[in-house]
Amino acid sequence: LRGRDIKRYGYEFADLYLIATFPSRHYNIEEYPAVKNYLLSFGIKRLEQTGKEYIVNGEKIKARKKTNNKWFETQDSISYWDDFFKPKIVYPNMTKFLPFVYDENGFLTNQKCFIITGTATAFLTAFFNSSLFKYCFRESFPELLGDTRELSKIFFDKISVIQVDEKAEIKFKTAVLDIQSEYTESKAREIDSMIFDLYNLTTEERDAIGYITIK
Repeated sequence: LRGRDIKRYGYEFADLYLIATFPSRHYNIEEYPAVKNYLLSFGIKRLEQTGKEYIVNGEKIKARKKTNNKWFETQDSISYWDDFFKPKIVYPNMTKFLPFVYDENGFLTNQKCFIITGTATAFLTAFFNSSLFKYCFRESFPELLGDTRELSKIFFDKISVIQVDEKAEIKFKTAVLDIQSEYTESKAREIDSMIFDLYNLTTEERDAIGYITIK
């Protein structure tokens, strides 16, 4: 998934895939001939991890930085790689719309997305997509050109979030999976109400916040 693919409670999969041959997985490339041939189509001199420079067809080519990894492996082990296969929240690093999606399908992302793993991820997806979050915290993220916001981790770290128990997490997970299967405004408003109830907001506070429609 790319940043542009993330929607509020959803995504548009562009049929793109990543080949992630982490050194820690100790892959035998000979067991994957199609992958091997595809990678070699870029040229072994580009892929090897020696840092050497070559002249190929009159063009100066530099190999990847020097490591002890094999030519077909990624340069770094990336210790958090298995987090992508846990239940997680995916969101773009820069956006006008503050969209968040809950993922249990093991999607990978490019560098234009961030992910959040841990406990209560379904509730957090609902909270981040809620009118309450947009009303209270949209200005917590720095504004870039064109009213775009930067959603870096350092800004999330400053946001306090109520703790929920397992029963509440299950309730929010049901609601989030439902709206992600078919998005409607009425479902989004119902999740807003669930968030308002959790925070014990008064009628006046709910009216002041209203329903914020940016997606």
